[in-house]
Amino acid sequence: MPTFSSHPETQPKWWKEATVYQIYPASFKDSNDDGWGDMKGIFSKLEYIKDLGVDAIWISPFYDSPQDDMGYDIANYEKVWPTYGTNEDCFKVIEKTHELGMKFITDLVINHCSSEHEWFKESRSSKTNPKRNWFFWRPPKGYDEHGKPIPPNNWRSYFGGSAWTFDEKTQEFYLRLFASTQPDLNWEVEECRQAIYESSVGFWLDHGVDGFRIDVGSLYSKVVGLPDAPVVDENTPWQPSDPLTLNGPRIHEFHQELNKFMRDRVKDGRELLTVGEMQHATDEVKRMYTAASRHELGELFNFSHTDVGTSPLFRYDLVPFKLKDWKIALAELFGFINNTDCWSTVYLENHDQPRSITRFGDDSAKNRVISGKLLSVLLTTLTGTLYVYQGQEIGQINFKNWPVQKYEDVEIRNNYKLIKEEHGENSEQMKRFLEGIALISRDHARTPMQWTKEEPNAGFSGPDAKPWFFLNESFRDGINVEDESHDPNSVLNFWKKALKFRKAHKDITVYGYDFEFIDLENDQLFSFTKKYGEKTLFAALNFSSAQVDFTIPNDGRSYDLVFGNFPENEVDPSSRSLKPWEGRVYISQ
Repeated sequence: MPTFSSHPETQPKWWKEATVYQIYPASFKDSNDDGWGDMKGIFSKLEYIKDLGVDAIWISPFYDSPQDDMGYDIANYEKVWPTYGTNEDCFKVIEKTHELGMKFITDLVINHCSSEHEWFKESRSSKTNPKRNWFFWRPPKGYDEHGKPIPPNNWRSYFGGSAWTFDEKTQEFYLRLFASTQPDLNWEVEECRQAIYESSVGFWLDHGVDGFRIDVGSLYSKVVGLPDAPVVDENTPWQPSDPLTLNGPRIHEFHQELNKFMRDRVKDGRELLTVGEMQHATDEVKRMYTAASRHELGELFNFSHTDVGTSPLFRYDLVPFKLKDWKIALAELFGFINNTDCWSTVYLENHDQPRSITRFGDDSAKNRVISGKLLSVLLTTLTGTLYVYQGQEIGQINFKNWPVQKYEDVEIRNNYKLIKEEHGENSEQMKRFLEGIALISRDHARTPMQWTKEEPNAGFSGPDAKPWFFLNESFRDGINVEDESHDPNSVLNFWKKALKFRKAHKDITVYGYDFEFIDLENDQLFSFTKKYGEKTLFAALNFSSAQVDFTIPNDGRSYDLVFGNFPENEVDPSSRSLKPWEGRVYISQ
């Protein structure tokens, strides 16, 4: 495959071409009937994953943790959480993954750790402890009329309320941008950074991992002095800290240092995949993060397309959006890499997102399967490293009509409590919040994996076990691996076809450049072209329940229909009309 000098992004790499399958360990497969997924469960399903046609697995945090935020609060970077098994169990998963010809990516959570981590225990033990400055400690700004300490600044936690927690012992606050048990590490302290690298990165590189997904990788560098954030929301004293914490002053320096640590540590020449969860950034900043010449990250996750339809002030406040808005946001994932030495990702689902069919397709019984296949056509034709989340391949949908009490997520529970206290159980704010979580709560992605239609636990756990989280009732409606494996027209079997198609045409699917929208204003049709050398790919995707006409650009060229989500015998390649939720991909040579 040629690399084009005007398109350095076409330089081939294994991690650019890989399809990565994300495993959420709590919910994947329970091998010992304690209700929690575990390493032995993952081990038992590696052939299934290989058979899908993926090239790498990424496992969400499996480290020792109090599980206040589902393992994103790490108490020991070098130990597997005992509920998931032993370190030895994990090393066996790494080994078998490699034997099957796949790569193993682990999660790197180093903006914060757990308040149960030894580093933090030492830090909070006294004001003079050598590790005191490994975290952000500040005295109260003052005391209110009730004698209650006032936080040092007005930053808001991503999970609601103040980003500061008061510690009785030393009478100071510590910063935590997430839950109160997730203190932020102070990256300004070199000794702290080196300890982070050694424990969270070095240890796992020495045990053969092939790369890292880097949690909130844009937050490590806070503006010195931690000043108040600008007031953008008059309804609350707590303001988003993004202007002072996101893509901060030393963030690129820190990523270069981390990247160098990784390269120096690897002795066998393996090239690592590094993907940063970078939330929001300008195209220029995204290019700084991912330029090959800068040695920071290989690629990044950007949130523009998953944030469409949500209020920037409060994620669970839904706002109307059009297909055009989503198209533009989706193109932000990879648009910035054109003509550069940068790279990016394509994804619709992960552990922080709801199910994409409910969100962007049509999860009705009539259209679930066909719209699920349409999303698969879309993803497999876009440029970047493709990520697929467990259950996405079987066309999982959001759970329906659950009371808020059934939700598990710390973010949902905190916000429910705050809204109830501030506005009341029957307020308009609460009504909007409940509508919001029904569509976009991340709990929709966290229900146990549905392996069979067996009652009551769908093959995730044995019938007598009590899973840690409720199952989505959809396993009874055929949304499970066993039923779909036997159905040639299932979403699962279509994903296998789609990944084969992507590999067979990887020059233009994975590396295609010069992406252009066709008929951008059209609110039913998602249509675009992209190029690779002499080839042009044209996609026409009908995101509606109506029949939609389309035109092929440059109709003078001969376009061959190479892929679509309807059976070949039902499609006339020369027709210019799409059935509801139909997608077609044409290539001209």
